[in-house]
Amino acid sequence: MVMITGGAYQGKIAYVMRNLGVAESNITDGSVCDLKELKNARCIRNYHELVKRIGEDCIDFTKELCRDNPDCIIIIDEIGCGIIPLEKCERVWRENVGRCGCIIASASETVVRVVCGVPSVIKDVTS
Repeated sequence: MVMITGGAYQGKIAYVMRNLGVAESNITDGSVCDLKELKNARCIRNYHELVKRIGEDCIDFTKELCRDNPDCIIIIDEIGCGIIPLEKCERVWRENVGRCGCIIASASETVVRVVCGVPSVIKDVTS
């Protein structure tokens, strides 16, 4: 598994397409896809939006996904920086995204953070 993270609009998808050889047609959008698609997805983007869609079952779902699709590339926005949201549901979502990100990072051989289009490898167990 490979995890790509970073802020919104920082070049994560371009990095995956350029450096990991994934065609745009092979990237499943977590904000709108059918959940069954994810078990065989080559790459999932907007995982943070998927967490919002799934709700309180997101932790178990993420663990299952990591187990069932270990070759997947997961693109997830960092949403934990900045001002803490006033609404409880937004704070819960933000916490769940962080928890799911930790699960994905733990299951991943490689974790890359992309900022301004520049990748920084923060985990690589293959070297």
